[in-house]
Parts: sequence; structure tokens; C-alpha cells
Amino acid sequence: MGDGELNIDPWSSTQSTDYSRIIEQFGLSNLNNLTLPDPSHLHRRGIVFAHRDLDLVLDAQKMGNSFGVLTGLMPSGRMHLGHSMVIEQVKWFQKLGGDVTIAVADLESQATRGVNLAKGREIALNEYVANYAALGLDPNLTNVYFQSTRSEVQRLGFQLGKRTNLSEFESIYGFKGDTNLAHVQAPMVQVGDILHPQTDEFGGLRPIVVPVGVDQDPHLRLTRGIASKSNWFNIKDNNGPGILIGLSVQDENAELLGQMPNGRIDKNKVASIFAMIVENLVELGFSDINSNPKQGTIVVPSATKKDMNAIRMKLLQLERRLGGMGLLAPSSTYHHFAVGLTGEKMSSSKPKTTIFLDDDIGSITKKIKKAYSGGQSTIEEHRRLGGDPDIDVAYQYMMYFFEQDDKYLAEINSDYRNGKILAGEMKQLCIDKATEWMSNHLELRNQTEHLVEEFLASDSR
Repeated sequence: MGDGELNIDPWSSTQSTDYSRIIEQFGLSNLNNLTLPDPSHLHRRGIVFAHRDLDLVLDAQKMGNSFGVLTGLMPSGRMHLGHSMVIEQVKWFQKLGGDVTIAVADLESQATRGVNLAKGREIALNEYVANYAALGLDPNLTNVYFQSTRSEVQRLGFQLGKRTNLSEFESIYGFKGDTNLAHVQAPMVQVGDILHPQTDEFGGLRPIVVPVGVDQDPHLRLTRGIASKSNWFNIKDNNGPGILIGLSVQDENAELLGQMPNGRIDKNKVASIFAMIVENLVELGFSDINSNPKQGTIVVPSATKKDMNAIRMKLLQLERRLGGMGLLAPSSTYHHFAVGLTGEKMSSSKPKTTIFLDDDIGSITKKIKKAYSGGQSTIEEHRRLGGDPDIDVAYQYMMYFFEQDDKYLAEINSDYRNGKILAGEMKQLCIDKATEWMSNHLELRNQTEHLVEEFLASDSR
């Protein structure tokens, strides 16, 4: 890691919140550049702030094509408010027409946190899926599965392991020689989790989006890289106008693509492959296709960046017909970290930092009263100087979780900055909103608890 570079670690208890630098350093795209249909409060308030290839998902939605959503849960502790942020995004995608796959990381939980599979199942169903139902996920459009019971995930992770190495793991995750192998294996299982919903058995080739906190981006970078390296056809901008397509010769496809074991090139096979590519491009409406099997390239001069997604999907379909995996790199969205009640990172292992979804109203009230404040040290100073809602946990929790009305939120933000609302008053506003939110949630949980089994995929019941 170079000087001044940020480290993003999915297992760390501390993370950078310099989101502008994160976007720049890790090559994310700003969400402000996209037009979102019916954005949620998380989108409207900039809490979901960046993405990778979300336009691919939005294009599919706009055209009425299928797309999927993938998220996961670690069955090792209680569900807290921070976890609900992801579910709010999953709900948004689900309302747009996406089917939802939820991975229960019971293998990872057993290997890295010592939670046996039976206990992991109990936690997953009672602490998470029951709350997902109460939060409004549709069981008819949601499939929850366990890593331990879905062999395709494990097989895919193992199979794709040849596309990476320990040097890449060291670069992405910071693994060292003393890193235990269970920890090393966990990311490859997650690769299987993320990619398997687009296999023919589990929904077919379609865009898959993964909404995560930015600390989880290392998993997405690894998966996107592996998926791209497995593709048989390379698609990129041409040096001149148009799109350039070439072949990616690999061990499993070499002979099919015309590279014989003796090192010679079977010109007839190469010509046949190129003819298939051209045929698929013509189906997209392109007529100015410059095919050059001898040089191993195809140029589509009239194609633009906007056409790349359609071309890529067409060639992935061709790859599958030829016997390849045809994997599309996953899309992703990224949200800010919700600050913990104490001002540090929210964590299940530190109960004072968060509100759990089974906390009673009395506990919630006490936690918010003790929450980190953006107010001044005295009432006189606060009236004169005002408070800072950007660091005030009570205000932040209303913005992230409890208050849907943007206009009202803007009003209390202004009044707090101007000293009209005191720190204690801001906490009471949050307590009132939290009480209403949690009371509704508990009522909905009682009403929907019978739906838990309906969320489970057939291989996980």
C-alpha cells in the first residue's frame, strides 16, 4: 500500500469515512450521475453514495428484463439497525422487480467465529429472517439459503480459485503468512455466493447487484476480477472509434477456440468462432462489423460505450452455448457507515454502540440519552453557537432510520444549527421517533413471524 492510501478491510472494527477518497482510490462511480426510479430516503439523502455498474441493472429494469439482488448475513450475533440499511436497499430493488437471494454465511461463521451449523441456523431464522419479514421483504420474491447446503456455491468457489492467487489476496485483504486458511477460503466461498445466482440452475444469466457498506468492497473487487478473467471474449474500447472484441484463450477453451495442443492454429475453428460472434452482433443491429480472424480481433466502429452492456450479454450467452461459464461481473452499491451511539463504529459485539431490533423501549431510551451529541457544553453556548447535526448521533439516527419526511428533517437540521433546538431536545425527538419505529416493527414481526419458512429456498428447508 502506498503512502496516503486508504485501507478497506471487511473484518476491521475501524474504517475510513473519507468517502470522496474511497471513490477515487477504488474506482467507484458517484451515484449522483444516475437517475434512480422512485429513490428511497437512503438515496435521496446521499447515504447510498456510490456504485459499480448500477446502470446495467437500471437498464434491465427499464427494459423489463430480469435482474437479481444478492445480499448475505453472518449468523453469529443479534441483528441491529445497521443491518436494516441493507434490507431497505434490497426492498427498493425488489420493488423495481428484482428477485432476491440471501446467503446465510454459516460455513464462514463456523470457521471464523466458532458458531456451529445448528446454532447458525437458529440465529439466521430468529434474529434475521424474522426481522426481514417484518421489514417488508416479499417471501415470494426472496430465497434464503445456507452455504452449507448449497453445493453449487462451494463448487463454484473452488472452480474459480484458479483465477486468483495468494498474492492477489495479500494485495486486496492484507493476508499474511500467518493468516489461517479458513480466513483465506472465506472470500472464495463469497465469490460463489455472489456469482451463483446467474447460473442456469439459479435464475440464469442476468445482472446481479450487491448492496453493501463500502467496507465490503474488497469482496466485490475480487469477484468482479475473477468473473472477468473467466470470460472467453474480451470487450473494450477501440483505440479508434467503436468497440474492440478479442478472444481470451484459456486451458478449458483453447482447442475450441482453435489453439491445438501442438501449438498450431486451426484456422477453420477460429473462422467458425468469429462467424458466430459476427452473427450475434448482427442480431443486435450492427452491420459495420470488421472481423479479422487472422489478427484475432473484431471491431464494431458504430458501437459506443452505451452498447457495451448489450454486446457483453450477447457474447456471454454465446460463451454458455459453447460450454463456458459466461459470468457477468456483479454490480454493487455502497452506503455510508451508520455511526455508533458512542461515536465509534456500530458493532454487534459492542451493545452500547447500537440499537438491536429486539431491544425494549426502555433500553432504547437509555441508549439514545447517552448518545454522542453535537451540542455545545452549555445551553447559553448552544443558543449562541448552535449544534452540529453532522456529528449528533440522535439526528443521524433520524436521518438514517427513523424519519421519512425530508422536509421535517431539513427543518430540525436548521433549527439545531441555529440553536433553536437543544441537544437534549434533539435526543427526545429521536427517542419519540425510535419508539414509534420500534413499536411498529415489533407489531409487524408478530404479524409476519409465520412467514419465515416461506423465505427459505428448497435446498435450505
